[in-house]
Amino acid sequence: MRAIGVTEYGGPEALHELDLPAEDLGPHQVRLRVAAAAVNPTDTGLRSGMRDESPTAPPPGAVPGMDVAGTVVEVGDPVEGLAEGDRVMGIVVPDGPHGAYREDLVLSARSVTPVPDSLSDAEAASLPMNGLTAMLALDLLGLEAGQVLAVTGAAGAFGGYVVQLAVARGITVVADAKEGEEDLVLGLGADVVVPRGDGVTEAVLTELPDGVDGLADGSLQGADVLPMVKEGGHVATVRGYQGDGSRGLHVHPVWVREAAERRDWLDELVRLAVTGQVTPRVADVLPAAEAPDAHRRLEAGGVRGRLVLDFTA
Repeated sequence: MRAIGVTEYGGPEALHELDLPAEDLGPHQVRLRVAAAAVNPTDTGLRSGMRDESPTAPPPGAVPGMDVAGTVVEVGDPVEGLAEGDRVMGIVVPDGPHGAYREDLVLSARSVTPVPDSLSDAEAASLPMNGLTAMLALDLLGLEAGQVLAVTGAAGAFGGYVVQLAVARGITVVADAKEGEEDLVLGLGADVVVPRGDGVTEAVLTELPDGVDGLADGSLQGADVLPMVKEGGHVATVRGYQGDGSRGLHVHPVWVREAAERRDWLDELVRLAVTGQVTPRVADVLPAAEAPDAHRRLEAGGVRGRLVLDFTA
């Protein structure tokens, strides 16, 4: 079974084809024939060893990838709502050789949901990880319709989904954008757009002197952006930032593995994508063998949307 992974940590060139055994299928699981896998920053971290506590010890064959789309080819009893032949998307929590960059993949049935023909494999593969992260962030923030949410990194995959999901819930959104991307962020539904960068806190407070009710910090600015949030407000962060303890703020690190079996949320993402309230964002589709090039492009910066690896090519 073909997979793309690493046997030694390193740069994009460390990625290469691996011949791995198919995974065993257990109860409450489904086997997928993978058609597409999205490329995320988490994948580059796994490849380079950034996420290994002992990066000097290379993995025996680590396979990156958290987003997948494909076809169900086997179902382990008991599973409801999925059948052989269904086109699906799913989220993968990588563990050694168990990652999305592989032709044959076994997942919990709760991590997989059907997708309609109106969504391509690449579009479906771009949704699960960032979409679930955004849904978990909003769930932790607990904002209601009419409250105000600030989003940094709004043009990125996580930030963009936060904007669209918040708008769908009736939340007012103020978001940042660098020069030339204002129309993109406005097109996602943001009510107010401010310049991205070191002055984003001042720009938000100029627009909203009393501050915002919640913040989703997709650009990893940490303490620099906390002052834009009202005292006692809520902040969702990625990559583990826990705040500085100031002004009674409630800081929620968001770990998508906590939502990896929220099939109801995956269903909601599909519904919103079909109705146009969430936009699958595909930057480009490359053959799976070109995974090193995809990692180079992602690490070079400036990619909007997700690069997707095609395992049918």
